[in-house]
Amino acid sequence: MSLLEWGKKEVEIASKRERENNPEDKWDYGVACYESALKAFESLLEDGHSGMSIAITKSILNRLIEGKSLTHIEDTEDVWNKCYRGNGDNKTTYQCKRMSSLFKDVYDDGKVVYKDINRYYCINKNDPNISWHNGFIGNIYNEMFPLTMPYMPSNKADLIVCDELLTDPKNGDFDTIAVLYIQRAHGERVEVNRYFKEGDTSFIEISKDEYEERAAMDKERRKQTETQ
Repeated sequence: MSLLEWGKKEVEIASKRERENNPEDKWDYGVACYESALKAFESLLEDGHSGMSIAITKSILNRLIEGKSLTHIEDTEDVWNKCYRGNGDNKTTYQCKRMSSLFKDVYDDGKVVYKDINRYYCINKNDPNISWHNGFIGNIYNEMFPLTMPYMPSNKADLIVCDELLTDPKNGDFDTIAVLYIQRAHGERVEVNRYFKEGDTSFIEISKDEYEERAAMDKERRKQTETQ
């Protein structure tokens, strides 16, 4: 059996299972994805790729799908679009034409800060299956690991492990944040252990002792909710 015939057979089996396990109005989406992947696989084989060349092509395709540049990005005027002029924060923000997740803040005093919002993501230490982005935590991350030019985004994002507490239900989903550590894409673990509570306009840094007091309040609130 040729590699193409093998691929067709695998897609046939997967599509059949998709039809059997989903309602009629739902399985067509999954089947369409399998068929699209088969087209890409067939195209690679038609181009004569195998072994190392198909692995290289796959890595290139993955970066294109993820919106990551294939070569280093230089800070030249032609790669930026002006997004907006900040109100009261004395800066102008630009978005990169080559990579939509990359931004540049140019402050009136000449300072320049680059941010790639896909360079990191956050998870809760108690629920690692749910990830999110947080601008406040992102600023802490960017201060620790400033992005410089020329820039070549990594294939993997850094992971920021956090904890969120809610001491008062009127504050919404959470009112306390702990930034515990950062798992770098290359394997290094960087301890942070900084703690914050909600203030009038932003989060305010607090001591570990105060954080632990608020953690006890959160635990008590959860107990009361469970008994209601």
